[in-house]
This record gives sequence, C-alpha cells and structure tokens, in this order.
Amino acid sequence: MTASSPRSEQTAPEQPPLDHDEARLPAAVLWDMDGTLVDTEPYWMASEQELVGSFGGTWSHDDGLLLVGLGLWNSAEILRSRGVAMEADEIVHWLTDRVQQKLDEQGVPWRPGAKELLRSVRERGIPTALVTMSVRRMAEQIVAHIPFDGFDVIVSGDEVEEPKPAPEPYLRAARLLGVEITDAVAIEDSLVGLASAVSSGAATIGVPHIVPLPESDQHTLWESLEGRTADDLIAVVAARREATAR
Repeated sequence: MTASSPRSEQTAPEQPPLDHDEARLPAAVLWDMDGTLVDTEPYWMASEQELVGSFGGTWSHDDGLLLVGLGLWNSAEILRSRGVAMEADEIVHWLTDRVQQKLDEQGVPWRPGAKELLRSVRERGIPTALVTMSVRRMAEQIVAHIPFDGFDVIVSGDEVEEPKPAPEPYLRAARLLGVEITDAVAIEDSLVGLASAVSSGAATIGVPHIVPLPESDQHTLWESLEGRTADDLIAVVAARREATAR
C-alpha cells in the first residue's frame, strides 16, 4: 500500500460544512475485521485447537464459537481455564503469531463483497476506521494487503481498556475520526461486536458469518456484503435518522 499508515492517536481536522449530497452520507463507516472484512476465524479456531492440544486438552468447534468477537485477553483467560498454562500476554502473542503465519502462508481470505464495498465507500470520500480486537500488528498486516487506501484509522484490541462488547472501541474510532458516533455506521459479524457497536450509538449493520445474529429493532441485518455499495449504507443511515426524528 502506497498511502500512509492509518492514524492511531491523531484526531481528524475539522471539516467544512457539507453540501446537500454530502449531508446524506454517513459521517464514517466503522468496520470490524475478523469475520466481517476478512474470514480469519478459521485461522483463529485452528490455532486455539493447536494451543489447547499442546497442553493435553481438547478444543472443539463449539468451544471456538465462544471466543468469536471477544477481546484477545478475555479469550486468553478462557483458554487458561481450559488448561493452557501460559500467562494471558503469552497466549495473545502466541495466537497472533500463528494466525499471522497462516495469513502469510495461505493468504488473506476476504469476506464476499467486503473489499468491493470498502472501495465504494472510499470512492465516495467517506472516512473509515478498522475496529478490531486483534492486535495492531495483525490489523496493519491485513490493511497492507488492501490494494487501495482503505482506512483512515485503526483501533486495535491492545489499544483499548474495555474491549468489545463494551462500546469503547467504536467510541474511540469516532473520536479519532472527529465525528459523532451517532452519525456513523458500524458493520459487524458477531454477537459481541454487534453489542459493542449498538451500545456505542452507531447505526449498526450485522452480517452473520459463523454465529447467527438475531433480528432486532436496534440493528439492521444483511445476509451478505456481496453486491452492497455506499448507497446501501446511505439508506441505512437515512432510516436511522428518520426513526430518531419520530
């Protein structure tokens, strides 16, 4: 990627007043990474199974589902309770190294339509943030594989005090971008991530992947990102603004 790296601490400068067309746009689009932008969950699950197995335990697919969307340090404590005799920091670094190795060896598995929607958003000039519970070095590895300037900022799991499902990651992203969270839209695939985005106040779109997501008046459900464009995000924000105005 030739563009500069996304910011982690800088806030965006104040923007001039928007014209009528720009006023219809979301103030920002906030993306979850694992399971939403890229399909790395199988890499994580295989790594978890390998780690637990190395200590003589067993780790099933259903066990792996318990960790989908959780902060890595929360996941580490669950793995410790299942017999992994390592400190939480060691577990996080070990898992991250293994998944990054798989990304290098097997490539970045994009979710259907994700890269195309991200490109559509960027072509409309909408600010974007990657809001992930993976550590920054992994997020930067993923971003480096995007063949265009995909994100203005990254919020990673090692940069927040309260991980998802707390709202802090999304609130931090809005703050770094200099936008109101209620004017932004978030895209998530997990129950934990959905709870984080909804509680932050962002208009939230759930795109279920490994874990089913419930119907709710608090978020919008899309079956897939395939075929979606920035216009679909505009429609979600417009519906949110109309509902709020009632």
